Amino acid sequence: MAAADRERENRAEPRSPRFRLDQPRTPRPKLLPDYDPEAFGRLSERIARFLGTGRFIVWMTVVIILWVVWNVSAPAHLRFDQYPFIFLTLMLSLQASYAAPLILLAQNRQDDRDRVNLEQDRKQNERSIADTEYLTREIASLRMGLGEVATRDWIRSELQDLVKELEDHRHEQRGENRIVFPSEGSRGRDVGDR
Repeated sequence: MAAADRERENRAEPRSPRFRLDQPRTPRPKLLPDYDPEAFGRLSERIARFLGTGRFIVWMTVVIILWVVWNVSAPAHLRFDQYPFIFLTLMLSLQASYAAPLILLAQNRQDDRDRVNLEQDRKQNERSIADTEYLTREIASLRMGLGEVATRDWIRSELQDLVKELEDHRHEQRGENRIVFPSEGSRGRDVGDR
C-alpha cells in the first residue's frame, strides 16, 4: 500500500517550490520612496523649534509687510498679487498646513522621549527604594547585634572584678588581706552595666 501511494505522488502534478525558513526572503519592490524616519523626525523638530521662536515671527512679519507694501505701491505691471492678496493667503495657508503636522510630529517625538525618561526614572526610583529598604534592614540588624555586644566599660569592670577576685584568692592563700584596686563605692562604678 505504501508503494502505491508513492507512485501516485510521483505521477501527481509537480509541487510548488518549498520556501526555506532558514534563508531571508527577497525584498519586494517598494512603490513609495524610502526615507529614514529618524532623520525626518529630527528635521521636523528643528523646523518646529524654529517656528516657535521670535525670529520666525519677526521674519514672517517682515515678509508680509514687504509683500503688502510691494503689491500696493509698486507699478501695476510689477504687482503679482492684487488687493485681496489671494496669493498671500494661499502662501500663509500652505505654510500653516505644513507647520501643524510638523509641530505635532515633534510633539509626539518629545512625548515618546518623555515617556522613556519617565520609565527610566521610575525604575531608578524602584531600585533606590529597594536599596534603601535593604540598608534599613541591615542597620536594624546591626543595632540588634550591637545591643548584645559587650561595651568597653563593662569589659573593664568585669576584668577589674576578676583581678580583685584573683588578688583576694591569692591573699587568702597567703593569709593577707591586701587591696589591689581602691573601691569606688561598694562594688565599683559600673555595677549597673551587668
